[in-house]
Amino acid sequence: MMSITTDQLRNKFGAFWEKRAHRRVPPAPLIPKDDPTTLFTSSGMQQLLPYLLGQTHPLGKRLYNIQPCLRTQDIEAVGDNRHTTFFEMLGNWSLGDYFKKDQLAWFWEFLTKDLSLPKTKLAVSIFKGDALLPADDESYRVWKQLGIAEPRIFRYDDNWWSRSGMPEQMPSGEPGGPDSEVFYEFTQVKHDRRFGPHCHPNCDCGRFLEIGNSVFMEYKKQADGRFAALPAKNIDFGGGLERMTAALNNDPDMFQTAIFRPIIRAIEAETHQHYDDPRQRANLRIVADHLRAAVSLIQAGVLPTNKEQGYVLRRLLRRSALKMMRLTGRSDYSLSAIYHQIKTAPVVNQPLPDHTVGQIIDQEVDKFRSGLQRGLRIIEKIGRIDGKIAFDLYQNFGFPLEMTEELWQEKGQTIDRKQFQDEFKKHKQLSRTASADKFKGGLADQSEQTVRYHTATHLIHQALFDVLGNDVRQEGSNITGSRLRFDFYSLTKPTQEQIDQVQTIVNAKIKAGLPVNHAIMTKAEALRSGAKSFFREKYPDRVKVYRIGDYSQELCGGPHVTNTRLINRITVYKWEKIGSNLYRLYAR
Repeated sequence: MMSITTDQLRNKFGAFWEKRAHRRVPPAPLIPKDDPTTLFTSSGMQQLLPYLLGQTHPLGKRLYNIQPCLRTQDIEAVGDNRHTTFFEMLGNWSLGDYFKKDQLAWFWEFLTKDLSLPKTKLAVSIFKGDALLPADDESYRVWKQLGIAEPRIFRYDDNWWSRSGMPEQMPSGEPGGPDSEVFYEFTQVKHDRRFGPHCHPNCDCGRFLEIGNSVFMEYKKQADGRFAALPAKNIDFGGGLERMTAALNNDPDMFQTAIFRPIIRAIEAETHQHYDDPRQRANLRIVADHLRAAVSLIQAGVLPTNKEQGYVLRRLLRRSALKMMRLTGRSDYSLSAIYHQIKTAPVVNQPLPDHTVGQIIDQEVDKFRSGLQRGLRIIEKIGRIDGKIAFDLYQNFGFPLEMTEELWQEKGQTIDRKQFQDEFKKHKQLSRTASADKFKGGLADQSEQTVRYHTATHLIHQALFDVLGNDVRQEGSNITGSRLRFDFYSLTKPTQEQIDQVQTIVNAKIKAGLPVNHAIMTKAEALRSGAKSFFREKYPDRVKVYRIGDYSQELCGGPHVTNTRLINRITVYKWEKIGSNLYRLYAR
């Protein structure tokens, strides 16, 4: 086994793929640009979907990256030894170049030689096949050739990836393929028979941990429901940095890695509780994960609100505040004090000015405390409580069920937990339905109208620059089929007349029928040519530059119309100030 830092692991991963002619793709912003279908970047492949579906990437056919990600689907599971909301994903891709034999052999080499993980502690899984598709015998043969014994190769019917789920759920025209996972076995963990009589890689007892998954995108679903081979086959690999680090430590607890230890120590110092205490361990893990995720969101420009990304940030901070209350037994704890202890640690890699993050955390925790006090006053007026009222207290004031039960024990009343859970499930289903389009994993809408609006943002960006001056820069955008939203920085506050002038310029360029073309060039060449860029995005060495006539040049991946006349008239129907020197306009 090898003891290395997370920085060394990142460097080893990059060096390994660069030796095999891969180019590094810079990480995408945590808040996706121009993609209204998802709240966060949740995987390394999210920004690469257009290229996996056939577009040409400016860096070529062999790529890798290290992508910060946020996923909230399992937020309620955080507190065990392996679930987190914020994590880093190591990824590599082949866009129609090498395939299964090279991918599996190379990843196995990286694990067993570069990282020195014992082969005896590794197991693999492959696609079992179903009524529509054959078993992935090719991967089986490759693993056998690499020397993996039959008992360490497992076949599962869910070793499949597509944007829509399993093969039967895929629509016509959708690409997908089998995948092969690699697991690390913590032999010191005794199997828990509650999860079945025998342990195996897909068991949830904690003995096995998935550390990497290679997706083989090789099929396309046809109109008759059958599958045909794709002419160009792609590799999409993803592996968790935190999980690989746990495997290198031979410790199944990810919160014992160097990534989390500084945060855990800071929480212990603030709460006077200890991670070794099994009664408090889950609470410390939740605060550590949620605070790390919250700081990353604040650094990405998110503020606590009741909508979208802001709601997730609020939820993370309020869950942290609640756990701090449990840990300390008091209300004068300080989440920001923990942040200030860890802000120089490698877990926080984009520090803002000292006061900014701490102030945002403090303001939100203060609001939460006020909500708890209001909830307590309401409870005092209630004669009898049931599961529905308990859920309303949870939803509106942040009261967890356990806290509400404790307040009513003195009155000899118990709460119907089933009724509470039924209300919770009902709310969850409504939330899923209301925000279904927000959690498709980055399947960006590329309808005709959104493509028009996307191209229009380039015109708006340049027009703002023309009207307000050289300090204007884009801070983000959000596009749906019914409107576009454009955020920008400006030292001078625009007037209504200036916004009207921007609208006039944009519509003149649309009416002029300017051609829209792109070229691939080095980033340095693009910037020397005057091409504009999205302030928060990191670009690779070779980029696409879209030119709209002689008017606009911008680094962008697309999609775009071919001529501005296809955009139709744009109306700016609302604009507002959203922060210090930050403004937002809406148009349709």
